[in-house]
Amino acid sequence: MSVSAVGKAIGGRTLARVIGAILAGLLLAFAFQPFDLWFLAVLAPGLLALLVREQSLKLSMLSGFVFGLAFFLPLMWWTGLEVGPVPWILLALLQAAFFVPLGIGFTLVQRLPAWPLWIAAVWVAVEALRGRVPWGGLTWGKLAFAQVDAPFLGLGALGGTPLVSFAVALTGGLLAWIVVNRNMRMRVAAGLAAGGLTMAGLLVSPPAADGETVTIATVQGNVPVMGLDFNSRARVVTNNHVEVTERLAADVASGEVEQPDIVVWPENSSDMNPYRDQQTYDNIQHAVDTIGVPVFVNVRVPTEDEQNVENTAVLWHPETGPAESYIKRHPMPFGEYIPMRNIARMITDAVDRQPRDFVSGDEAGIFDTAAGSIGMAICFEVGFDAIVRDAVVEGGQVLAVQTNNATFRDSPMTEQHLAMSRFRAVEHGRTVIVSALAGVSAVVAPDGEVLQRAELFTQDVLVAEVPLSDARTVATAVGTWPEWIIVALALGALGGLGLTTLRRGRAVDAAPAEKTDMVPAGMSSEAGSRM
Repeated sequence: MSVSAVGKAIGGRTLARVIGAILAGLLLAFAFQPFDLWFLAVLAPGLLALLVREQSLKLSMLSGFVFGLAFFLPLMWWTGLEVGPVPWILLALLQAAFFVPLGIGFTLVQRLPAWPLWIAAVWVAVEALRGRVPWGGLTWGKLAFAQVDAPFLGLGALGGTPLVSFAVALTGGLLAWIVVNRNMRMRVAAGLAAGGLTMAGLLVSPPAADGETVTIATVQGNVPVMGLDFNSRARVVTNNHVEVTERLAADVASGEVEQPDIVVWPENSSDMNPYRDQQTYDNIQHAVDTIGVPVFVNVRVPTEDEQNVENTAVLWHPETGPAESYIKRHPMPFGEYIPMRNIARMITDAVDRQPRDFVSGDEAGIFDTAAGSIGMAICFEVGFDAIVRDAVVEGGQVLAVQTNNATFRDSPMTEQHLAMSRFRAVEHGRTVIVSALAGVSAVVAPDGEVLQRAELFTQDVLVAEVPLSDARTVATAVGTWPEWIIVALALGALGGLGLTTLRRGRAVDAAPAEKTDMVPAGMSSEAGSRM
């Protein structure tokens, strides 16, 4: 075979692997809402492992990158709805970059025994990294969040998102091992292990609620228009929630609906500052007085220097008005604050729609009320393990999530976001009340089942009797330990592999060179050997 033919063959195989990595990334995207084909999240890591097996590190880097790009471009296309395609593509490129070390890690750890275990650990280590950097990280696309309708879900009550992602990736690795292993017994063992791991979550359930029941209502007042433009009609949005709450009070008075113990309004339910706008204050107060119980309102509160704002959940009481509050701890970069604003403005002038940055709070979202202790998270915060766990550890007997998904219109973002709340319900054994500005609001049971939901861009009220609970799941008790243990496994595997390689290199350098007999010039080695 000629050199050119060999080169073409090698190039063809490389191209085939890159295309395979793209297809694997697309498969993973289809594991998430709205498709919800959860089993594809099992296949994708195993397929990527096969594609980078025994390949050069350069090809592994490229394969990992295109895998990540093919995953995030379709997963989060909705991020460009209001600001154009450039920010969406840049976000996908940034997230895809985290899959470069993933591809390298997948190649390296397959040199070790029991490599399916190590690729699962590497996957979770990458999720842990991109969930923290840059600017506090992004948790969208964790394998665990694709499993809310899968048998894996129950494992969330034992070890949260890290354990579920680990189990999913390990199952995929075991399936890949079946492909490359020639020992039939080992294949059967790997298949049985994969099946058992998939079904293990069915054996786990959150602890039973140990408190009394309370009645909670969530109000979805809707917005006049989809997209970011609803902000220009902030008074209309607030009045929508006032009117729906007053109708709820009328239904309670007529006996059609049970009197709630507490009411939850969504994020951005009052973008007009009620502390400065008397009409807004009076309208909210009238609604609260009419329903006769405290109402969680979400308001934008300017900082003392008026330069920035705080995304704040306020508990508004009948007669006495606003009191306890929680400031969002994790504002989203480029959504609620603009890092590197001058550079960002060169990419899109949409950054000027957010003229003031949101600043973060530093305390857990917990409210002690007559209806029990309510743990609070605001919008994307439900995707961050520590923020939700803090609210439970501090005493949250029910979880509430205030969110505004109107910005993303009728895209899959809303269902993807709801899946996170469903996961948190199982992880901590708590009912979760999702209050969305324009949908989807929901009541989620501790087992992750959606008991009630309000559809997108409708006005609705959900009223539900829900249990309070002080019981803790294993996941709540152990916190971040499962994640750090799995990350340590990944680092230990890679570190051990590197140390072994280094030692082998030193051993080769230290080995004595083979002795060669000297042969006089002009004499053949054969002749010299006869001398």
